[in-house]
Amino acid sequence: MALAALYPHDGRRDMTGADNGRYPGAGVLYCRRPDGVPQKAAAAWLIGDRSLVVLNAHNFRNRRMETTREVADCFFQISGRNHDFESGSLRLGTPPDARSLHITDDWALLRLAKPAEGAVPQPVPNASDLPAGSGDRPVVMVSPGGHENYRGPSSIENCSIRQIDPPSEDEIRRVRHDCNDGFGGSGSGLFDPTGRLLAMQSASLSMNSRRPFDIEFHYGSALLFEGELLKAIRQEITAIAGASRVTR
Repeated sequence: MALAALYPHDGRRDMTGADNGRYPGAGVLYCRRPDGVPQKAAAAWLIGDRSLVVLNAHNFRNRRMETTREVADCFFQISGRNHDFESGSLRLGTPPDARSLHITDDWALLRLAKPAEGAVPQPVPNASDLPAGSGDRPVVMVSPGGHENYRGPSSIENCSIRQIDPPSEDEIRRVRHDCNDGFGGSGSGLFDPTGRLLAMQSASLSMNSRRPFDIEFHYGSALLFEGELLKAIRQEITAIAGASRVTR
């Protein structure tokens, strides 16, 4: 396979130990193939609590909301340790009666069966203060699972958000960016220069084309941490804290 990128520029590099310290919640979703062998599926983030993981809904549902993977066939890896998910804890960003999956509801939350001991969750993000509209906003794309079109096990790149679209019905906005992505890079985090998590990668219009960024026809799509996603994260953290007090 020829390794390439989405755009003519490609500033990706491997993540270092310093990067892992700066983005502590960075993890990877692994799922088992039909033969039982686990393989990388996507990026995922320990968020707000050592028991809560945020990632893309499309890891488990296709665009027509058909089940493509079972949660029981997957696990979360962070700091070199594997953690199983709590059965029945999958919370999708789509309404219960949804027939299709869109960029701004392409999120899911899962609880771990046991807290990730020794791991540090990413602080609860809130991108609601970002103004909509066009204009370059420097970001860092952090891809703890790497990509199929990148040789390293993980990647990090300085790039830009080029536009923030108007909000969807659930008050989540899509951002269009020029960060290089690839298959397996879904769920990558977009951070501002201070290390604040802003958005989660969902999809790109094409792969490995090496064409210039185009706001209408050639860009990456991510969803901001705001609206219903932010509300759901806070609800889950509150529920986890309540359950912990009951079991003590």
